[in-house]
Amino acid sequence: MTDNRFAPPGITTEGDTPPATASRSEAPTSEIAAPAPAERSPYAPGADDVMYTSEPAHDGGTGDTPPPASPMPKPPVGRLRKRTVTGVVIGALVIGAGAGFGGAWAYDEWGSSTPTMQLASGEAVERPADSVASVAASVMPSVVSIEARVGGAGESTGSGFVIREDGYVLTNNHVVDGAESVTVILSDGSELDADVVGATADYDLAVLQVDADGLTPMVFADSSDVVVGDATIAVGSPLGLEGTVTTGIVSALHRPVTAGDANGTAFIDAIQTDAAINPGNSGGPLLNSKGEVIGVNSAIAAIPSGSGGTSGSVGLGFAIPSNQAQRTAEQLIETGVATYPVIGVQLDQRYTGEGVKVIDDEFGVVEGGPAEVAGVQAGDVITAIDGRPITQVDELVVQIRAKAVGDDVTLTVQRDGSSRDIVVTLDSSSSVEYETGEQEPEPED
Repeated sequence: MTDNRFAPPGITTEGDTPPATASRSEAPTSEIAAPAPAERSPYAPGADDVMYTSEPAHDGGTGDTPPPASPMPKPPVGRLRKRTVTGVVIGALVIGAGAGFGGAWAYDEWGSSTPTMQLASGEAVERPADSVASVAASVMPSVVSIEARVGGAGESTGSGFVIREDGYVLTNNHVVDGAESVTVILSDGSELDADVVGATADYDLAVLQVDADGLTPMVFADSSDVVVGDATIAVGSPLGLEGTVTTGIVSALHRPVTAGDANGTAFIDAIQTDAAINPGNSGGPLLNSKGEVIGVNSAIAAIPSGSGGTSGSVGLGFAIPSNQAQRTAEQLIETGVATYPVIGVQLDQRYTGEGVKVIDDEFGVVEGGPAEVAGVQAGDVITAIDGRPITQVDELVVQIRAKAVGDDVTLTVQRDGSSRDIVVTLDSSSSVEYETGEQEPEPED
């Protein structure tokens, strides 16, 4: 694991290294390995996409029907393409006012036929230090619930966790995006007004700050050490039920998840888990068996509408790896914005052969960008990055965004019937400008 870089101010943990300070960019306008701009309609996604959607989750498990909850906006439609998990519905992890609290209240008032229970003893039962019970008890003071009020849309709820003792809290961008006011609810029930220090739709992360000292920050593990089969613990407020703990395992790694809406798309090199994650878990921590953060819960796969399935967790949850979350949080605290690494090419989404193809015109490779400097040419087909095969555009974008500015990546490129490896040094999205033959493109994701 890595030492927590968000340790209390003035305390240095052994092995700490100063976080890299990213250049401040008021409005990043470039893409990593960007799909062609929107005006280039031939580069639209292919017809082989399978549409996925989701339904609003509701309080379940009792067999009773709770009173009607406040209406929730219909979640956006996403896509699932071949090996990539694209368009997973991020909105499904934020719930509207009443959806969770109302359902739970109704069950307590009307649906429960369980008689009042009497404990055999008032004494606390000890649990092993490495048990889920002990881990949950130790981290609960660091996990918070978040309420965001967004104009006439009402109130939505999500989760978050403390990353510095002086009031910094990490959550998802989509939990607080567009909010007029944000409230953080601590584990002891205290409600504190929060300011958004910085947020990025590109990584779906946001840092909040509350006026409090002496909070207990969580420890970040090194997500590169996570392997499939590791135990996972998710903590948060699904359906508004605060302090909920669920368990599972790491089901898969490096799932290329894209999620978002008109305000931006997040590209996530996600950790997949089967721990139950539901609306309201957004922004909460995914932990290892030691109680260290390995990811930030952000998205779930949803049952397609009309399939006869139920909404909510289907055992396919996705989390932003802790290394990415920690690096981005440091940028947001330092500058208020977060950039992302790029190679400086635009990719042809019409291409259906092996790998992904750089657009074969003068705008496919950014002049003076990292790719051109390294020797990548328009029309090249990229088949792998650092030895990992690439079959879809989103896979390449996700793999590059999982890196840091200044990192070297090895692209396996096919050109004129031969294959070669090209080492590219990643640059910042604020330093690479994309263009088309007509006009400067809109900011891309």
